[in-house]
Amino acid sequence: MVDEQAATLRAQWIGQQLRAMRESARLTLKDMGDYINRNASTVSRMESGTIPPRVPEVLAYLDLCGVDDSRRREDLKTMAQDAWQKGWWDGFSANLAGSLIDWIWLESRATEIRSFQASVVPGLLQTRAYAEALIRAWDDSADDEQIARFVEVRMQRQQRLEEPEPVRLSTVIDEGALRRVVGGPKVMRAQLAHLRKMAGWPNVEVMILPAGAGAHACPDGTFDVFRMRRPYPPAGCVSTAVGAVVVEGEKAESLHQRYDRLRRAALRNGAAQRILFDLEARLE
Repeated sequence: MVDEQAATLRAQWIGQQLRAMRESARLTLKDMGDYINRNASTVSRMESGTIPPRVPEVLAYLDLCGVDDSRRREDLKTMAQDAWQKGWWDGFSANLAGSLIDWIWLESRATEIRSFQASVVPGLLQTRAYAEALIRAWDDSADDEQIARFVEVRMQRQQRLEEPEPVRLSTVIDEGALRRVVGGPKVMRAQLAHLRKMAGWPNVEVMILPAGAGAHACPDGTFDVFRMRRPYPPAGCVSTAVGAVVVEGEKAESLHQRYDRLRRAALRNGAAQRILFDLEARLE
């Protein structure tokens, strides 16, 4: 029996590659199934991402399709390994939506994250108390144990900033998000102080889009966009009220362009630090 799991983004990505390769070679699902000792239905599910392919199956695809380019073969081998990658997030999978699992995996693979936040502090820069206050407001039906697990996921995600090869994080935060007192004055004061501290890290850039900037490049949503390690293309996650939407290719590049425009309108360095300090002082 073939093992199945929820169709993850990474499984869908390699499935798309396999299908394109098979169709370019003018092979049917049955042709491929006969070669790799699977039925056509199973091959179809592999190409849709429902069943992540294993490395031997990917190598068989490459052989039958006549692909001998060493770089291409190594890229697809890496993607097959990643499709079955286990991470710390698997311990929380029963509590997390598939879109969030994909988001966390993108963070784990990214070399750079560019984040625009209009209403809250970015998750990678939240304090534990601030995160808990947000999560309690977001899901008022969750019990204390569920809240604790959601908070722990957010704290675990932040470890990407402290790894030996940490991800680079650049964020533009709307000034309104920093004026919203989440969790009460004490919690918010600590959050603002934490932001000032994190802005001093060499791999973290914190910018503020001031209220005086007026209309801006992304008035209808917030997003993260990822520059990925090879062999993956740029990808983005757009936040919605019912979960995240993952985009890639041209749509991800358009988010990069929007971020560049937001960045040009934002305050940084000393100017951003002064706003954070002033807002923190008002909560004394």
